[in-house]
Amino acid sequence: MKSCEKFVSQESNYFIYYPSKTAQKMFLYPLYSGHFIYKSGYSLYRDSYDSFLLKYIKKGSFTLEFDGQTQQVSEGNFVLIDCYKPHAYYSDTGWESIWCHFDGVTARAHYSSIVSRLGNVFFLTDPYPVIKKLTAIYDTFYSGDVIKEPLLSKYLNDILTSFHLYSPINIMSRDHTNAVEEVISYINKHFTENITIADLAEKAGFSQYHFIRIFKKETGMTPYEYIINIRINTAKYLLRNSQLSVKDICFSTGFSSESVFCNAFKKRLGITPTEYRTLEEN
Repeated sequence: MKSCEKFVSQESNYFIYYPSKTAQKMFLYPLYSGHFIYKSGYSLYRDSYDSFLLKYIKKGSFTLEFDGQTQQVSEGNFVLIDCYKPHAYYSDTGWESIWCHFDGVTARAHYSSIVSRLGNVFFLTDPYPVIKKLTAIYDTFYSGDVIKEPLLSKYLNDILTSFHLYSPINIMSRDHTNAVEEVISYINKHFTENITIADLAEKAGFSQYHFIRIFKKETGMTPYEYIINIRINTAKYLLRNSQLSVKDICFSTGFSSESVFCNAFKKRLGITPTEYRTLEEN
């Protein structure tokens, strides 16, 4: 469809899509997709537009007002905003972008995680794979091809995954992420051993206080909580799928005593290991 908006070039196109009930229950899905050339003087102010918006800026620049901040957006930037909130963008010079409004069962979780790391305006060192998928969504509608909702969902998932995996050009942030990833790998191999937070902090190259803080920022839990969760999950598997006694499972998963194991297990699941095994057998 050709745009009829003021200060939008007639060369601009957009498409509207309404997802099936299946897509609404299972997938990410596009709601609107477009390729716009905005002229000098364009402005948009909205209280809400029920979706999330992803833009890639091909040329030009504009000003974005969102979430209490005013930011300048320029060529090569991606913009990701929650349009359920008030938002505005405008320009005295104009810009060109390919964009997609999307939503879905996991959309908000993706959005929150990505924005917490990258912000609402960011760039990728190699944007081509994301641009390719964003263009593929647009081309699906432009070409009139049969709409395959699982494929559209895959395109969106691939785009968001690229954002999740991207490390901003910030040496300290990258060092933190790499350090935590290395420690997690170490924990996964050695959780049955007597691992101390001091040992892990030393491996990461940080003080204990600083290590605990960055570990929780990256994973949502402290190193101690992470170790206990791995041990408990392993114990659950062994209780379901082995004939090992509770005592043997306790020591084979790294707990220092049977009482410590049982207390930790009950604290997280509300039942003892023996009760858990009985429930799983019935």
